[in-house]
Amino acid sequence: MPPIETILAVALAGFALSATPGPSMLYVLSRSMGQSRYAGLASALGLSLGGVLLAVATALGLAAIFERYEWIVVTLRYAGSAYLIWLGAGMILNASKSSKVILKVHAVENLSFSSIVWQGVWVELLNPKTVLFFALFLPPFVSAGAGEASVQAQLLILGILVPLTAIPSDIVMALLGRTVTKSINENSRARLIMAWISGLLLMAIAVNLHLQFI
Repeated sequence: MPPIETILAVALAGFALSATPGPSMLYVLSRSMGQSRYAGLASALGLSLGGVLLAVATALGLAAIFERYEWIVVTLRYAGSAYLIWLGAGMILNASKSSKVILKVHAVENLSFSSIVWQGVWVELLNPKTVLFFALFLPPFVSAGAGEASVQAQLLILGILVPLTAIPSDIVMALLGRTVTKSINENSRARLIMAWISGLLLMAIAVNLHLQFI
C-alpha cells in the first residue's frame, strides 16, 4: 500500500491534468453536446474503464521489469520526474495561447450506450500519449525493493487512481457541457490562471519527489 502522501500527490497531479481542457475532456464534450448528456456519461465511463485497463497492464508489466532490472527503477524515476516537469512547463508556456482557443464541438454519429462505452475504452487504450503517461508518470511514486508483489500493488493502486481523478471533470462536462463550454470560452483569464496553477503543481510534485520538502 503506497503512503498516504504518495496517494495525495498522485491524486493532485491527476486532478491537475484532468481539470485543464484536453483530448479526453473534448471527447466527452463532443458526445454530450453532439448527441446527449447520456452519451457524454457513457463516453466518460469508457475512458475510465480504458484507464483502469491501462493501469492494470502497467502494474503487471513494470513490476516484472523492476524486479528483474533494478537500475530501471532509478532511470524511470528521473525520467518520470522530468516528464512531470515537461508537462507542467508546457502548460505554463502554452497558457496564454491555450486561453485564447475557442472550444468547438463538431457533429458526431449517434451511437448506442454500449458502443460509446467501448469507443471510449479504445480511445484511451490506443492513445500513445496515454500509454506513455502511465509508463513515465507512475514509476517516480513507487518504492521499489520490497518485492514484485508489493511493487505491483503500488502501481495498481496509483494507476487506478489516475482515471478516477478524471471522473469529476468528465461528469461535469457530460452534464453541463454547454454551460461549461460557454463559461470557458468567455473567461480566458480563468483558463490562464488554471493552466499556471496546474503547471506549477505538477512541477512542484516532481521536485518534491527527490528533495522531499513535504
